[in-house]
Amino acid sequence: MDNPADDAPFNDLAHLLAQHAQQRPQATALVMGPQRLSYQALHDTVDRVAATLQRSGLGPGQVVAVCAETSCTYVAVFLGALRAGLAVAPLAPSSTDGQLADMVRDAEAALVFVDAAAQARQIGWPATAQTVFINNGASTAADGLGDWLLPAGARPQAVAIQPEWPFNIIYSSGTTGTPKGIVQPHAMRWAHIQRAQASGYAADTVTLIATPLYSNTTLVCLIPTLAYGGCVVLMAKFDALRYLQLAQEHRVTHTMLVPVQYRRLMAQPEFDRFDLSSFKTKLCTSAPFHADLKADIVRRWPGALVEYYGLTEGGGTCILQAHMHPDKLHTVGQPALGHDIRLIDEDGVEMPQQVGVASPASGEVVGRSPGMMSGYHKQPGLTAAAEWHDAQGRRFIRTGDVGRFDQDGFLVLMDRRKDMIISGGFNIYPSDLEAVLRAHTSVADVAVVGVPSAEWGETPVAFCVRRAGATEGAEAIRQWANAQVGKTQRLSALRLVDELPRSAIGKVLKRELRDAWAAG
Repeated sequence: MDNPADDAPFNDLAHLLAQHAQQRPQATALVMGPQRLSYQALHDTVDRVAATLQRSGLGPGQVVAVCAETSCTYVAVFLGALRAGLAVAPLAPSSTDGQLADMVRDAEAALVFVDAAAQARQIGWPATAQTVFINNGASTAADGLGDWLLPAGARPQAVAIQPEWPFNIIYSSGTTGTPKGIVQPHAMRWAHIQRAQASGYAADTVTLIATPLYSNTTLVCLIPTLAYGGCVVLMAKFDALRYLQLAQEHRVTHTMLVPVQYRRLMAQPEFDRFDLSSFKTKLCTSAPFHADLKADIVRRWPGALVEYYGLTEGGGTCILQAHMHPDKLHTVGQPALGHDIRLIDEDGVEMPQQVGVASPASGEVVGRSPGMMSGYHKQPGLTAAAEWHDAQGRRFIRTGDVGRFDQDGFLVLMDRRKDMIISGGFNIYPSDLEAVLRAHTSVADVAVVGVPSAEWGETPVAFCVRRAGATEGAEAIRQWANAQVGKTQRLSALRLVDELPRSAIGKVLKRELRDAWAAG
């Protein structure tokens, strides 16, 4: 099969998988520990999943949910649902019981695939949702579905997937409150597959996955690998040393990691003894990626380093080829080909931009591209609030990020709009203060949040993790930082913590820090 080109007509992932099984049946599709599945074996299981779903009366327009840890069976279930025309709602097992039940209810999922850990929690799933057990430790993907699955050789009725049909419903990580269901259509995933060609995805790709399967971060790397007929190596849980061992053993060419994982890998004492020369492309997204870390990776880890800036909701994406632009590591790159990214002010008015001239002021980043969510599931009000329309009525997605373009068209992010602190009428960007604190020899990690102040309305406080062996106290660090910043930016308090609360994909949960401050 020819690789999907930028101008190729729409194709769907399940159909591409069938083509690989026909043309390269013995090529390896999935590896996890001792388990290894060929494209033929994966295709056969996907067919059986799709046929079993159809036997249950399920088809296009319906949804199944998955609440389980990473496994080959998880991937087969996801692909089988797609082949039957269903959408998949992959759920984070780290969510509370109530959140999980609410997400299944919101998605109107007819089935929930659960592993042993989820099953043991005895979650009160909606009565309308049947549960199906996934055995993560099965020797094959088919074995992991036990008696639910139709016998070997079962084939589903063909379904003609349409671009506008929902591919999945990704529930937001909940860093800002109740998770929202982000509906991503097949057309959006097809755009991701086409975009991946620029990162060298091909039949000889070997991708190491160390982020959870319910995350969009993972899917934007896993889906193109399978679409191009490559091999996916799965990790059940990220461990820096084990990651390096797998990368060397499987001669990995591609990976997607979040910044906190990169930092742990680069800090691994044995990092430089591993042979990582097989790497072609390393990707990063989902959280702020600091310039010093990018520089260290470019210097010590072979292959390209590419940062994606964008939202699960889609819209505009910026791409930074970090290895090619060592003077732009403080940015998130330039708009991807075919992506329209603009800045708007607080009143929603577009801010003028001129080629070759830096943005005169910062504004909220909005974007438009072929890869955009259909909307938030059953929440038209929230969907409308997340959109901005230009003078021609074209739809853009609002990021909530504040940024500006430099004279070369690279986007510099200032901060999250909702995280910006307004103290005494002055705008304070937490990222500016975090950058100062990271320069202190005792600080390993830091987050700055705004908390209520009777005098100033809001005031910045910092939560710092000290480096191993550091003994400097919180007040000494605070005074040092305040000597480096302007009067209006000064920290009112600094608290030392053992670690910062993070989501499964590495985002600092600033809401939890604000709650902890209020409780304290």
